[in-house]
Amino acid sequence: MSNKLFNSITVGDLTLPNRMVMAPMTRNRADQDNAPTNLNTKYYQQRAKAGLIITEASQVSAEGVGYPATPGIYNETQVAGWREVTDAVHAEGGHIFLQLWYCGRISHPDLLPDNQTPVAPSAIQPEGDAITFEGPKPFVTPRALETDEIAGIVEQYKHAAGMAKQAGFDGVEVHAANGYLIDQFLRDGSNHRTDQYGGNAENRMHLLNEVLDAVCEVWPAQRVGLRLTPENSFNAMSDSDPQTHFAYFISQLNSRKLAYLHILEGDMISKQRNFDYRSLRDGFDGFYMANNAYDKNRAEESLVNGDCDMVAFGVPFLANPDLVYRYQNDLALNEADQATFYGGDEHGYTDYPFADEASTQSA
Repeated sequence: MSNKLFNSITVGDLTLPNRMVMAPMTRNRADQDNAPTNLNTKYYQQRAKAGLIITEASQVSAEGVGYPATPGIYNETQVAGWREVTDAVHAEGGHIFLQLWYCGRISHPDLLPDNQTPVAPSAIQPEGDAITFEGPKPFVTPRALETDEIAGIVEQYKHAAGMAKQAGFDGVEVHAANGYLIDQFLRDGSNHRTDQYGGNAENRMHLLNEVLDAVCEVWPAQRVGLRLTPENSFNAMSDSDPQTHFAYFISQLNSRKLAYLHILEGDMISKQRNFDYRSLRDGFDGFYMANNAYDKNRAEESLVNGDCDMVAFGVPFLANPDLVYRYQNDLALNEADQATFYGGDEHGYTDYPFADEASTQSA
């Protein structure tokens, strides 16, 4: 088998040493100020041999929070915490992008300033429960954003993009996936608006376009990635014709010359893939990053076939800080401990053994 997975790739003005990307994974280990800690720094530093790290999603404002103990990128305390992370990753020769996030209706008044109601494109209550500091609580019916409020949210993305630059990141990824605010606007199951932000696909893309315009005022486009999830039903999402709609969105993105397009392929809930991702990839002129349940062999096959340019790995990187080394040497992988995925301390976070540690212990 070829070793394309370990070939370098030049993305804009960044040369990445391999095509293995650490996918963004929420781990709920930020401090009470929603700032990264020394534990977060160690976690990312351990995984710095990835060709690129994309951080866990980080809210662009206090109003964008959707879960407990998730990091933000909107105040100086958070910038200082992230600066420790980026310095540590860069000291290991790594590259790291910050994922920009606004949860929208996937939140709860308990998590928001002054117990305000979460916002969304339309007042449609999602099925399921929000995760609060007191445990799961049913999602509430969100408040539909007024047209003149949307510019303020776009400005929050711009401010956060600037804070990410101050924190020393190599770039940012706009999170427009998995049922969060931008995705809520993109898909017609959650967007029933009748103004310029609703209706046809062109209108539903307005928020994404405005956010990308704002972020690209701070960062060159070649340092801005974008994540989309065309058929993911996670967070009660749906769309009447995702193949047509996302083909349109992609066609409109080509002129932007973004760093990459990051696609979660398939449905996280049903595990089904009923979408022609190759046509989506062929419709995009830039680098295509594939994600969702890839292992080494499947990733290599996809790269060789031209189905993607990079592959993002989630759980394998979580449980194997030295995943690149293990894949290069065909070594066994640590098994992930699902009980420690969200919240907690170093257990299931920074205590997964490296391959050389495991061999030393067994000798």
